[in-house]
Amino acid sequence: MAVKTTASGKMDKRTKEYKELKERLAKARAAKAKSTAKASAPNSKLKKTASGKVDKRTKEGKAIAERMAKARKAKNSLVNRLKRLFR
Repeated sequence: MAVKTTASGKMDKRTKEYKELKERLAKARAAKAKSTAKASAPNSKLKKTASGKVDKRTKEGKAIAERMAKARKAKNSLVNRLKRLFR
């Protein structure tokens, strides 16, 4: 597909090819925005406090706090302490 260019070497915006190209780019941008919105949707529904932290009074907040406590407890386990000693 030969795209017409202006005297300065840029694509001619008046051509049908340019308009089709811009339309395809707009559709691609919209699809990308839609897919990234779906990927980040679960995290955006978390209720936050005024300071921006996750509200631990909600069901999701309690689940997060529980997972973090479990991770902290596992960090100080005997096996992990031995691993840190012999690194």
